[in-house]
Amino acid sequence: MTRTLAQELVLKIGQTVTVNGWLHKKRLLGGLNFITIRDRSGLIQTLIDKKEELEKLRGMQVGTVLALTGMIVADDRAPGGAEIHDVSLEIVVPVTDESPIEIDKPLSHQSENLDTLFDNRVIGLRNIAESNIFKIQAGVKESIRQYLNSHEFIEFNSPKLLPSATEGGAEVFKLDYFGKEATLAQSAQFYKQIMVGVYERAYEINPTYRAELSATTRHMTEFIHIDAEIGFVDFQELLKIVGGLLISVTTNIWKTHKSELTKLNATPVKLPDEIPQLSLSDVHELYSKATGQNSIDEKDLRPDEERWVTEYTKKNLASEAVFVTQWPADEMKFYHRKSADNPEIAERSDLIFRGVEIATISMRENHYDVLVKQLKEIAGGDPEADGFKYYLQAFRYGLPEHGGFGMGLERLTQKIVGLNNVKEATLFPRDINRLTP
Repeated sequence: MTRTLAQELVLKIGQTVTVNGWLHKKRLLGGLNFITIRDRSGLIQTLIDKKEELEKLRGMQVGTVLALTGMIVADDRAPGGAEIHDVSLEIVVPVTDESPIEIDKPLSHQSENLDTLFDNRVIGLRNIAESNIFKIQAGVKESIRQYLNSHEFIEFNSPKLLPSATEGGAEVFKLDYFGKEATLAQSAQFYKQIMVGVYERAYEINPTYRAELSATTRHMTEFIHIDAEIGFVDFQELLKIVGGLLISVTTNIWKTHKSELTKLNATPVKLPDEIPQLSLSDVHELYSKATGQNSIDEKDLRPDEERWVTEYTKKNLASEAVFVTQWPADEMKFYHRKSADNPEIAERSDLIFRGVEIATISMRENHYDVLVKQLKEIAGGDPEADGFKYYLQAFRYGLPEHGGFGMGLERLTQKIVGLNNVKEATLFPRDINRLTP
């Protein structure tokens, strides 16, 4: 008999069907004995009233793989509005070890319970609420691809084994590469700029590695980065494209995954047609005046400022996201471009969404001589080093005005769902304390 999925039961009331899945829950109450089976589309409730069939479940634990044949009966109290009666069971893969966690109940996401959650991740992901987080994340990633593809971006994949730290700093993982030192990529920065010379618009969605000595709710050592670069663009057009991406993704995910988001108590995202902009100095001034905590002279945003500014824009500008612009040039990366109108300012923005920075956006210096000068002065880099000379070739042989952004998939998912820690939106998180499972 052809397999029937959970989501199809309500369409086959009165028919005899076969279902396959995992034993998700047992309720053996004597006269009324129910089991719940989980398949890829949802949960199936079954009533087992034959003693010989019930006996097959003796000693069987959650996770047992079952094949079950029976009659579909309408029942509004059952998942999906139907359950299966007159059941015959086959134990396909028996499981006799008791599960370390109860996957049929909500799993605690309190900070003190996160280690337990992640230690049992392999089994915990079978919990419907946990798996829904990553269904949503898959939908977010697909929406990002659809938006970028519709704007004529070409997807590519860059190498993650590199000869040196491309962006400078100490936050790199080093490893032996057949007797030579290599590093894991901090981003696809150089490669996506190179691809501007090929496609004008290019992006990748791939892992990124940062040796972050931070055990916070927002940092990990491995995460998925959306890296995109756009040629023949100015700064305001760049911000418009990135803003359009966030608006498109947050709108579409509520269309395609409303059920999962609702079950996770997520709230729809509040964004205007165009995401507002505030300068860094404006944010410092507004924050300092509102809170009495002076941040006027700081060259970055404090985490509490990021939280405060999105509450401010939500209340005053009807937006849960804001572009923070006009960052000091003396803090910029060597490949960033200074403003032509004010060389003290870099053409850079951070996109703050629901209290956390989810993307950094900037225009790039595309003039070869200026870029080489900035490489030497800002990064202390050698233009002839393997980590730089091939990158610089792209500029020597012509790159137009261009800019791009890097966005964290897990942070974006976290904020769409309403989770407290980016690791909760990560399938198998990695940080300074965790390398398993």
